[in-house]
Amino acid sequence: MTALSRDTVLIANRGEIARRVIRSARDLGMRTVAVYSDADRAAPHVREADEAVRLGPAAPKESYLRADAVLEAALNAGAGLIHPGYGFLSENLAFAAAVEGAGIGFVGPSADHIAAFGEKHTARELAQRAGVPMLHGTGLLADADEAVAAADAIGYPVMVKATGGGGGIGMQACFSATEVRDAFARVAALAAANFGSTGIFLERFVRPARHVEVQLFGDGEGRVAVFGDRDCSLQRRNQKVIEEAPAPALPAHVRDLLHRSARELAASVSYRSAGTVEFVYDPVREEASFLEVNTRLQVEHPVTEEVFGVDLVAMMLTLARDGASGLAEDVFTREWMPRGFAVEARVYAEDPGKSSLPSTGLVTRAAFPGQGAEAIAGVRIDGWVEDGTEVTASYDPMLAKVIAHAGDRPAALELLGHALDASRVDGIVTNLGMLRALAETPALVDATHSTSTLDVTEDPDPRIDVIAPGAMTTVQDLPGRVGYWQIGVPPSGPFDRVSFSEANLAVGNPEGAPALEITLTGPTLRFSHAAVVAVTGAPAAVTVDGERVPLWEPVRVPAGATLAIGPASGPGLRTYVALRGGLDVPAYLGSASTFTLGGFGGHGGRALLAGDVLRLGGVEAPVVDAELGDETPADRRPALTDAWTIGVTEGPHAAPEFFTRDDLDAFYATDYEVHLNSARTGVRLIGPKPRWARPDGGEAGLHPSNIHDTPYAVGAIDFTGDTPIILGPDGPSLGGFVCPAVVASGELWKVGQLRPGDRVRFVPVLEAEAPSLITRRAAPTLLTAGGDGDDGVYARRAETETGPSVTYRRDGDDGVYARRAETETGPSVTYRRDGDSNVLVEYGPMQLDLALRMRIHALQETLAAHAPKGIVDVTPGIRSLQVHTDPDVLPASKMAALLQELEAEVPPTSELVVPSRTVRLPLSWDDPATRLAIERYMNGVRNDAPWTPWNIEFIRRINGLDSVDDVFRTVFDASYLVLGLGDVYLGAPVATPLDPRHRLVTTKYNPARTWTAENSVGIGGAYMCIYGMEGPGGYQFVGRTVQIWNRFRRGGLFQENPWALRFFDRIEWYPVSAEELLELRAETDAGRGEYETVDGTFSIAEYSRFLDDNAASISQFRDRQSAAFAEERERWRLAGEFERSDEPPAPPAPAEITIPDGAEPVYAPFASTVWQLSVDVGSAVAAGDPILSVEAMKMESKVVAPRAGRVLELYASPGEQVVPGQILAAIGAHA
Repeated sequence: MTALSRDTVLIANRGEIARRVIRSARDLGMRTVAVYSDADRAAPHVREADEAVRLGPAAPKESYLRADAVLEAALNAGAGLIHPGYGFLSENLAFAAAVEGAGIGFVGPSADHIAAFGEKHTARELAQRAGVPMLHGTGLLADADEAVAAADAIGYPVMVKATGGGGGIGMQACFSATEVRDAFARVAALAAANFGSTGIFLERFVRPARHVEVQLFGDGEGRVAVFGDRDCSLQRRNQKVIEEAPAPALPAHVRDLLHRSARELAASVSYRSAGTVEFVYDPVREEASFLEVNTRLQVEHPVTEEVFGVDLVAMMLTLARDGASGLAEDVFTREWMPRGFAVEARVYAEDPGKSSLPSTGLVTRAAFPGQGAEAIAGVRIDGWVEDGTEVTASYDPMLAKVIAHAGDRPAALELLGHALDASRVDGIVTNLGMLRALAETPALVDATHSTSTLDVTEDPDPRIDVIAPGAMTTVQDLPGRVGYWQIGVPPSGPFDRVSFSEANLAVGNPEGAPALEITLTGPTLRFSHAAVVAVTGAPAAVTVDGERVPLWEPVRVPAGATLAIGPASGPGLRTYVALRGGLDVPAYLGSASTFTLGGFGGHGGRALLAGDVLRLGGVEAPVVDAELGDETPADRRPALTDAWTIGVTEGPHAAPEFFTRDDLDAFYATDYEVHLNSARTGVRLIGPKPRWARPDGGEAGLHPSNIHDTPYAVGAIDFTGDTPIILGPDGPSLGGFVCPAVVASGELWKVGQLRPGDRVRFVPVLEAEAPSLITRRAAPTLLTAGGDGDDGVYARRAETETGPSVTYRRDGDDGVYARRAETETGPSVTYRRDGDSNVLVEYGPMQLDLALRMRIHALQETLAAHAPKGIVDVTPGIRSLQVHTDPDVLPASKMAALLQELEAEVPPTSELVVPSRTVRLPLSWDDPATRLAIERYMNGVRNDAPWTPWNIEFIRRINGLDSVDDVFRTVFDASYLVLGLGDVYLGAPVATPLDPRHRLVTTKYNPARTWTAENSVGIGGAYMCIYGMEGPGGYQFVGRTVQIWNRFRRGGLFQENPWALRFFDRIEWYPVSAEELLELRAETDAGRGEYETVDGTFSIAEYSRFLDDNAASISQFRDRQSAAFAEERERWRLAGEFERSDEPPAPPAPAEITIPDGAEPVYAPFASTVWQLSVDVGSAVAAGDPILSVEAMKMESKVVAPRAGRVLELYASPGEQVVPGQILAAIGAHA
């Protein structure tokens, strides 16, 4: 135990009051100690204190109400003072006594004072003796019968109150004997749960009534200062909402009586520290009556501080530290006069539109004047909420207090209105809209308000309530989140940008305004105010209050009406809803688009949930009651089908280097089937297995699809093993698989409408034509063979009623713009087409060479110095650089030519030096989370893979090491150079050991895992990767580490950005246990993880000398490794590993079904797997009731009854794959 010091104060509280105390303590030069629950580990008070101590789980009884844990924390930290704040233990007699008994100063009144005033019945007796005006009431009551009798004598209404209550908790107004009887037990239980006391008494309930209170401060020796009064009448459920000082419309004789009697009451007991005497004021009779004494600092103390120019918290700390002599004499001798008026509004996480029910969830943006928004003179913010705060139901819902101080009351109210207008909290529902309205309400402005003014609360702001969310409904915008591809942040945005844009244009918005993307099944939305909407994309039943409305044109939704969007009936998969004025959601990294895997963007960083509230606004658009406008012309509506032809450009990895000519012929001739396991990350296809132009990926892996990690383009057709996947807007930016073609930018919208079971044929097109294909979106794709490819013609489309004939041509260059031979100062260069808006530059041979990565960096720097217009993103890979351009400004072919010119300006490779930090991170070796991922893989994907059941043993075997201890030593001895970021999203590093003798080589899982724990560490090829988030994966596990991405919090590894690492950082591991890692992860997530980071440089010349000096042992290591690798390859060949198919066998054709006479069939909406049955044969159902759930596109969708009746037959069972149109059930009439 540390020696106690009165210069150290422990704050036994959380939230804004903990921050408030820390601020004053710091001004006094005191050391601060915070305490926290698990839910508050990342809270700002924990970060701002000099020391922080965990108390326990989130529940108050297990944390902030644990007096023993708080006291132990203070003793261990050497805190000679404890400030209890308000609530929790602040008025707990036993706690105050225990603190003083331990020799620690209690920053507040003495235990005797808490005992005297804490029990409200004894407080009434003391007040009566001091001449304080009293309200008719009782002492403690034995039971409900006695309470009813007393209420009958006093007269109704009465207030049933807990003697140990406070903060509006433990009291209830009753208007009859029945209500008194019911309330007695309920109030006693609430008081017991929150304050550990069950005593109950009654008081007369005054209506209309105002709540007026007097602020006191005593020195404990008989001197008492009165710091005026406050009005706290605007309350809901007895919790204060708006407070002000001084109290308005209070007659002088009443004010004088309140001040004088309150002072006498406090002086009669030699009161110590801050306290408040509360009164009920009857404005009709002009009578005030004693309510209670709060023996603590009040929530609303800032309004008093503002008008009197004092710091009550500092006074409390000074008195506790230095005694009465530490306070200035005139504190108690002068007559304190208010300067102007101050008004405070409490911002609560609760929904005024739903009777002020609490609102929980992730705060995606919190902005107040001076805190995320421009400061306003005269405005003060006391709060604790910030971007990334997770608001739970465990604690009081108050997020912040907005305080305005001005020369007079009207000016203060006006200033408060300005401050509230500048404040916003996104991600959850708050009462900010109600507060803005209250600041202007006549009752408050005229000071005629009372404690019943807010008996009924409303949300005055326009809102859209999510009644049902649909399978996957997200907010997206255009162009999405661009500029962060190089660190693994995908653009997101709408998958079908054509339908999305047209929806916005139909309602008068800019085409990129935030709107809703709906997958499979749509939401049900209720509008509080009139709105204009447009629904586009895949056909679906759209109704307003049950009446069908058309797609592809603007529609009025009246105030109070409900918009319902049914399942996408096909063809197509995604439907879009735009609302005039857009959706008002905060931007994350420059975009409102939702990236659900990363948990950011859109509403709450996720898909919509029932109970969410959306807000309109944020973009310029016509007013709601303006003309609707026209429907979308037919030639701008995309043609949807279930048999697609999609234009692609050749490259970057085509024939003959990676695929055979026959492979590509088959690629363009195959009607691929869309797999049900597809999503926004990518659309998986079922088709023939390539024969491949090479036996393996060399250093990059055993499979011929493997290459050294390279940047991807959105729309790239990525062969992960033998399976093609069209990468979507949420796909990875970097990976180690080849891509023979990229979907043309003008055709990308089609990928967003691909539905499980659809057929897809790829058609090569000229790069120059690729962007303009979007103008032909309304035409059906009727293709006829175009001969044998003479003149580059691949196919022709016949003229139709909706469009002219079109000839498709291929560039015929295998996706290669140019090649440059090796020179004395630089390696060979290949310039590859990577779609019509990307150029991929590759240096040198297909091998891992750090000099090539250095040269890529030098080229990137050279390009940045020239900064040509039209560049969107520049993303480095291991030996490649992808330059993404806007093809309307800078076509990819011109970018390729410019890059060839710039090559001459790149310095010689031997001269390159880059900044290179050493970053030491903890690694839990063979962590339980990685073992769990392997177990899940074996149970759900395959149980006979060569790398199972233990990845580390597989790493040992394939590298020819003697034992797994050798793997351990190799990993921990290595220094891993970060070559790329975003390998598996969000700043995830792809790194390789600097010393080739530490360079363990493996192959990746095939097929990949479906689940990987966040921040698992694995090896794939010659590379180490840290998984930035939970998801699928293929690297062989060695352990788990701390986070390398933090969405909101800055600190520790995340000083400037959400990502922790930089290109060319050197990662070095130190071992920790799994338990130690969990603690480190919690601290890192809170933004406090501190890890050793040392600046330095990396010189390729010095590195080359190192390789030369150790060439012999490096060669010996590689020989042994190569031999082991060859042996493993032979084992795979003998086991038939190379002949494996990743695809499960096609489901058998459904049996022919004859449904009973008079019954109506229930059909499968698309290719999917039956997830669960919601009914049994014989169940009665109403139209629209769920019959069963199917799973496809990584989401669940309900199949509903088409009519009311009884389930006669069920033809499918859980786990069964079904095809579109398959009969799943039969519904007949009720028996």
